[in-house]
Amino acid sequence: MNNEIERRRTFAIIAHPDAGKTSLTEKLLLFGGQIQVAGAVKSNKIKKTATSDWMDIEKQRGISVTTSVMEFDYNDYKINILDTPGHQDFAEDTYRTLTAVDSVIIVVDGAKGVETQTRKLMEVCRMRNTPVIIFVNKMDREAKDPFDLLDELEEELVISVRPLTWPIESGPRFKGVYNLYEHKLNLFQPSKQVVTEKVEVDIHTEELDNQIGASLAEKLRGELELVDGVYPEFNVEEYLKGDMAPVFFGSALNNFGVQELLDTFVEIAPSPRPTKTEEREVKPDESKFTGFVFKITANIDPNHRSCIAFCKVCSGRFSRNTPYYHVRHDKTMRFSSPTQFMAQRKTTVDEAWAGDIIGLPDNGTFKIGDTLTEGEKLHFRGIPSFSPEMFKYIENADPMKQKQLAKGIDQLMDEGVAQLFVNQFNGRKIIGTVGQLQFEVIQYRLENEYNAKCRWEPVSLYKACWVESDDPEELEAFKKRKYQYMAKDREGRDVFLADSNYVLQMAQMDFKHIKFHFTSEF
Repeated sequence: MNNEIERRRTFAIIAHPDAGKTSLTEKLLLFGGQIQVAGAVKSNKIKKTATSDWMDIEKQRGISVTTSVMEFDYNDYKINILDTPGHQDFAEDTYRTLTAVDSVIIVVDGAKGVETQTRKLMEVCRMRNTPVIIFVNKMDREAKDPFDLLDELEEELVISVRPLTWPIESGPRFKGVYNLYEHKLNLFQPSKQVVTEKVEVDIHTEELDNQIGASLAEKLRGELELVDGVYPEFNVEEYLKGDMAPVFFGSALNNFGVQELLDTFVEIAPSPRPTKTEEREVKPDESKFTGFVFKITANIDPNHRSCIAFCKVCSGRFSRNTPYYHVRHDKTMRFSSPTQFMAQRKTTVDEAWAGDIIGLPDNGTFKIGDTLTEGEKLHFRGIPSFSPEMFKYIENADPMKQKQLAKGIDQLMDEGVAQLFVNQFNGRKIIGTVGQLQFEVIQYRLENEYNAKCRWEPVSLYKACWVESDDPEELEAFKKRKYQYMAKDREGRDVFLADSNYVLQMAQMDFKHIKFHFTSEF
C-alpha cells in the first residue's frame, strides 16, 4: 500500500490567463504517452485543440473555463494533473482545486512577469504551505532579463527562489537552457511536435564555445557564477515546507524545457500529505478509505447528460462496489462505475489510492464538500465558496422549454460556479456570480447542452448575505421591514440582498442580534 501512495504525484497548474498553462499540460501529456500529437490552444495550421479544453466554449475562445483532471504514468510515477482556468471570473473553481492537490506549478510569462491573478493564487498556496515550482514560459519571444525576473518573483510572490535551469538569450536569439541540476546543455530547436536533444558539456572547456559561440559562452559562465554566488543552494526540505521555489525556463509551445521540469518534479515533489478535518488529521497511509468532493461537473458526456462528482482520495484504498458511508446524508452508498479521467474521456477503475482523483456518477446526491468514509463521521474543511458580487434576473426565453431550463439551472448550480436565489417578494429567480464571464458561459451551456434559452435582466444589488438570529422576533421584524429584499437560497435559508453598502451598514446597526454571513458556510 505504501508503495502505491509513494508513487502518486497530484498537482495543479496555475497562472494568469494566457501565460501558457494549457500548452504546458498538453506537452506533459505528450511525455506521459497519453497523446501522440500535441494539440494547440490557438492555431490555424494545427486543427487539433488542446486535450484539457474539451467544452465547446473553451475551443471557440481559446480559454479554459473549468478545471480538467488528467492522469498518466511516467517512469515509475503516477501523475495526476489538474489544469485550472486562469481567468479571474473562474477563480473560485481554481481556489477549490487547490484544496485537493499536494503541490503546484506556477506558469509565468517571460515578457510580462508576475501578473495580478498569479499574486492572488500564490496567497492561497501560502496559506496552505503548498510547495511551488515556477516555470518561466515563452522564452522563444523577447523576455525580461532573467535576473530581473527572479527579483520580481521573489518580491511579488514573497518566496525565495533558486533557478535550476538558466536561459541563453531570449526571442529570436534564444539558444537553449543550461541545466544546473544535471549540468547539461539543452540546445533549442523550434518544433511544436518533437523533443530536443541534450548535450553533456563541461562549461569550463572550449566545447561550450563550439556549441553556442565564444561570446555567449563567456556570458553564460559569468551568469552561472553570479547565480551560485547570489542564490542559496537548492534545498528539498525548504521547498517542501513552501519556503523556496525552484525556477525553470523554457517554451511550452515549442516543447522546450518541459522534460527537465517533469524529471525534476517527479523526483522532488511530495507524495500525498495528511489532510485536516474538523475532528482530526487524516494520514494518507491509514488503512480505511476517506475522501471528499471538491468539484462537480455537469454534462461531461453530452450523450448521457450525467453529472460527475470529483472525489479526492485522502487515505486508504477505494474499491469499486464497496459500500461507503455518506456523512451528510447519514447513509451507505455503493458505486458500480467509478471513473478516472483524461479530461473528457473516462475509464472505469476497480481501485484508487490516496492522492488519486476519481469521478463518481452523481444524480443529485452530492454537494461540494461532502465526505465519504468507511463509517467514521469526518468533515473536511476549508473548501471556500464566495459571496456573489454580480446579480441578474434569469428569465425563460422559450415557454415550451420550461422543464429543460429548470433542469439545466439545477445541474449548473450544483457545480458551484454560481448561486441561485428566489426573491420572496416577486418570486423571480436571481443568479449571483463572482464574475461577468460566468453569465455568458451559463447562457451558452444552457442553450448547447440543455436546449433551453434564457435571457438576463438587470437587477442592481450590492451583496448577498445569509442572515440568522437567536432572537426569532427580531428576525421576523427584520424580514418584515426588508421584505422586498429577502430571498431564499437552494437550501431554503434566508438571504438578504442588500442594494448598497450603506443599506447593509444601517441594517447591521439597527438589528444588533442578527448575524450577517458573507459565505454560505456557517
